[in-house]
Amino acid sequence: MKQILFFAFLFINAFSVEAQKMPYWQQAVDYKMEVAVDAEKYQYKGKQLLVYTNNSSDTLKKVYYHLYNNAFQPGSEMAERADNIKDPDARMVRKNKVGDSIVKENRIQNLKPNEIGYLKVTNFKQDGLEATTKTKGTILEVLLAKPILPHSKTTFTLDFEGQVPLQIRRSGRNNAEGVALSMSQWYPKIAEFDFEGWHADPYIAREFHGVWGNFDVKITIDKDYVLGGSGYLQKPNKIGHGYQDAGVVVKHSRRTKKLTWHFIAPMVHDFTWAADKEYLHDVVKGPNNVDLHFLYKNNPKIIENWKKMQPLMVKVMDFYNKNIGNYPYNQYSFIQGGDGGMEYAMCTLILGNGSLEGTFGTATHELGHAWFQHILASNESKHPWMDEGFTTYVEDLAVNEVLGNKAKNPFEGNYKAYYSLVNSGKEQPQTTHADRYDENRPYSISSYIKGSIFLSQLGYLIGQDKLAETIKKYYNDFKFKHPTPNDIKRTAERVSGAELDWYLTDWTQTTNTIDYGISSVVEKGDKTVINLERIGRMPMPIDLQVEYTDGTLENFYIPLRMMYFEKANANPAVKRTILSDWTWANPKYKLSIPVVKSSIKKITIDPSGLMADVKAENNSYEVK
Repeated sequence: MKQILFFAFLFINAFSVEAQKMPYWQQAVDYKMEVAVDAEKYQYKGKQLLVYTNNSSDTLKKVYYHLYNNAFQPGSEMAERADNIKDPDARMVRKNKVGDSIVKENRIQNLKPNEIGYLKVTNFKQDGLEATTKTKGTILEVLLAKPILPHSKTTFTLDFEGQVPLQIRRSGRNNAEGVALSMSQWYPKIAEFDFEGWHADPYIAREFHGVWGNFDVKITIDKDYVLGGSGYLQKPNKIGHGYQDAGVVVKHSRRTKKLTWHFIAPMVHDFTWAADKEYLHDVVKGPNNVDLHFLYKNNPKIIENWKKMQPLMVKVMDFYNKNIGNYPYNQYSFIQGGDGGMEYAMCTLILGNGSLEGTFGTATHELGHAWFQHILASNESKHPWMDEGFTTYVEDLAVNEVLGNKAKNPFEGNYKAYYSLVNSGKEQPQTTHADRYDENRPYSISSYIKGSIFLSQLGYLIGQDKLAETIKKYYNDFKFKHPTPNDIKRTAERVSGAELDWYLTDWTQTTNTIDYGISSVVEKGDKTVINLERIGRMPMPIDLQVEYTDGTLENFYIPLRMMYFEKANANPAVKRTILSDWTWANPKYKLSIPVVKSSIKKITIDPSGLMADVKAENNSYEVK
């Protein structure tokens, strides 16, 4: 029995070691699509050829596709979610006054047959052989004609037809600002398969996850429409509305002419486009000779704002290039369309009728997603804080820099929002799937705000120089991949030398909070004893600043033992003393300084404000 157990131990150990040696892999796709749009009926028909490369060690017997348009139908999971969540998205549920009462109207549940969205797939074949398909809401399940062996390719062909829904959320037609077609998530999109398995999440309202690959897309539509979107337009020709890129005029009848727009988007995981008859189109040269495209409605009330925004976005892209890494494509498009703002491959769809400040802020955030999601393609559904939070972080830095605000702490508002979530009692761990949050507001604060604080607080932990180096290395090591939370943590560890597993665990996998306090300040002879306490569950190293009555400052640094790290002095002009480390198990810490209490004016824990301590009132002590 002992011998069997010994060999079993050897086998398990060997398997564990081998698993750690497994190289990184990801699937690959090559799409070719041709679609014809009936703009009067808001319908389209297309053909898709997809070459799928299975780079995994698994044999795949089925695949899944996303049919996002099917969410915009009465009875869909998106509609049901809007009916049952406590704080439904205002875009999906409107409040109408009926008599003296306020009645909620679920916009999706009330869509008529000619207003719904749908996406139907027929004639699905694998390498010319028929495959069995089952449509389940927004997911198409495909039982393959033959298994896809590891490290092999197969070709899928299918026909599809869709209807563009009324504009409700992100994709749709005739939105509130009059944009005709916002075509996001409009085609049958194969689901991601990675080391965790299939990610065939139904579309309920949140984010996306896609397979890296190349897109070759031809869109035939009435000649009066101007298009913009993902990819590079092929065979540029001068056509109507001043747009300098075009396709080929196709004669469909004596009265009708259409244009075929041919786009190629290399190494992306999404393809989006928008179309309108009144689009104005400007091209501005950005950093590294990147073309920045701006497509917006010919509305005299907004033209000036869109013109003013253009040089600002050049500065923002330059800021992102310098602080994250160079944008790798030759163009990026800002397109008025959709609702609010949403990131897509090589472009964004944003609302454009607002103020310059509002439109600029949205555009800055969405451009940030070109790095944090469309180059660093984390799983938005499982880890929304990685793309939304990191984008919020760089957005706040960029706005502070480009607009010349020069705030000492540009993230101050984020910390206040996070504290409000903690105090509400509605916080859920960031490991919560994006669709599983009880309410929308906690999801938003957790993803955008607490995700941003992950980085700004990381700067508190390892120093701003090491944080900046971490972000650049993270980008360089994981661009065009699917990074996970552990990847950003390990990158910071490699750069700084600190142990940070505790930080990733407490901050993202629990709702533990940080709360340190100054419990007492006592004079003992010619010394002053400062007693600190850890009240919250989450540990942190401590920056302590003493301000003396003569106006001088002195800093003290208390390392966290489990971090095995000492942060560099960020301000050499101020004397800093490194004290003995503080263990998590001991909630108390005592230090003494060789001055009498009367010579001290104020003692402050974390004067930078970058440690997310939920109770600021016990972080300072003033000698009276």
